[in-house]
Order: sequence, then C-alpha cells, then structure tokens
Amino acid sequence: MSIATKRGDGGQTSLVGGTIDELIPQMGFARSVCHDVEIRERVKALQRDLYKVGSAIATPPESKNAAPEIAAEIVDALDAEVHRIEADPGVLADWSLPGELPDAAAIDVRRTISRRAGRLATALMEAGALDNPHILAYPNRLSDLFGRSIEERQGALSTVRTADTSGPRWSRPW
Repeated sequence: MSIATKRGDGGQTSLVGGTIDELIPQMGFARSVCHDVEIRERVKALQRDLYKVGSAIATPPESKNAAPEIAAEIVDALDAEVHRIEADPGVLADWSLPGELPDAAAIDVRRTISRRAGRLATALMEAGALDNPHILAYPNRLSDLFGRSIEERQGALSTVRTADTSGPRWSRPW
C-alpha cells in the first residue's frame, strides 16, 4: 500500500475529498494557534470525524470496501454544539470581522473551506454521486462553529458594523 494513489495524475482527485483534505490541516493549524484548551480538543475530534467524512465521500458506490457510515448523530452533535455556542451572550450580536485574534482568524479560514466543501457536496448530490444527506449537512454545520466563540471568550469581538452603521442584526451589514 502506498499514499501515492496516482489518481490525481489524470485529474481524478475527488473535489470534495480534496477540499476535506485541505480542511483537515487548516483545522490543525487553527488548533495549533488556539489558546482555548476546550476548543483545541474539540477541533482535534472534529479532524478525526473529517477523515471519516472524506473517506465516505471518496468511496465510490461500486467499491468492494464499504464507505464509513456517516449517521445523523454526527450532524446532531454539531447542531447541539452550535446551539450551545449561540447561547453565549454577544456571540450573535453582529457579523464578525475576521482577524481580531490569530486563533479566531484561523478558525474563520476553516469556516470558508468548510463552506466550499458543502457547496461541492451539494453538487455531487445533485449529480447523483452522493446520496447520504448527513455528509451534505456535516460541512455546513461544521462551518458554524467556534470563531465568534473564541473572540467572545477572549473579550475581543470585532464586528462589521461600527457606531455609525446600524440595522437589524440579521440583515446584511450594509
């Protein structure tokens, strides 16, 4: 067995799997600069989950090896975590302006990669190449975690709106 599969030589690398491959080390970078022990440990667990999700995406239906099962519970756990974070006062006060803290900024980069993985998974599902809705939901839920929480915990919220810009908190910032 070799890590050099050579599938990418002919352009056959899975787009979503490739994005998941990008997401895992970005989360590792975010974890390495994060000061919050609880978030670091949670990110490490999520990285392990992502290996399963990436494998499930990359395993073709005709494969003799079964893809790892991605069940509703994995998405439900992320939902619960998102709701727990949203319950913290101040977290949902406004759109976040990334870059106030290095660890929160690294988590924000992870958020954008996760959003891309979700869009690519949607394209695969629409093309009939992916049929597990939990795989589709996972990157979307994952993208919602942590950034604002890190800023809130460290007292360094940076919002898009300033004193001279206003509007409903769920509207577009401008």
